Amino acid sequence: MSHAEDHEGTRRDFLYYATAGAGAVTAGAAVWPLVNQMNPSADVQALSSIRVDVAGIDPGTQLTVKWLGKPVFIRRRTEAEIETARQVELSQLIDTNAQNRNDMSLPATDQNRSLDEAGEWLVMIGVCTHLGCVPIGNGAGEFGGWFCPCHGSHYDTAGRIRKGPAPENLWIPVAEFVDETTIKLG
Repeated sequence: MSHAEDHEGTRRDFLYYATAGAGAVTAGAAVWPLVNQMNPSADVQALSSIRVDVAGIDPGTQLTVKWLGKPVFIRRRTEAEIETARQVELSQLIDTNAQNRNDMSLPATDQNRSLDEAGEWLVMIGVCTHLGCVPIGNGAGEFGGWFCPCHGSHYDTAGRIRKGPAPENLWIPVAEFVDETTIKLG
């Protein structure tokens, strides 16, 4: 093998590597817009978490806010509502899963569905799990919680399905207190 042939091999190798590199960059530049279009838009990202001031909610009342296009019930429960919800045995429930988006493995006890240790705050996505209607609250239905008049689903004071066609409890979104009077959803 001569000295000239040795240089031909390295030039050829260089051309192969340069062509492959240019092809990879071109392919990446062509594919990036297709992948990037699947990301959520700026307005959706801006609404992915919201903060709600709950300072004005008295015990026994609730606030409904819109989050990600769905109603969210934020209820400040009375001692009687908390006590009623905590007396329910899991065997009496249709859905024994808490449906808590913070931890989907939790049983449907009242403590696993409320936002705070005392059980005063209950935050739920206000969409009936049967066909997506919005239940009415403030002690409606046979169990003193929420009632979906469209198909007759009855929820108790912890938002658990007790009677009717709904297969699951009202969902608990990812939520937390960021200070004494502000709840962050998402």
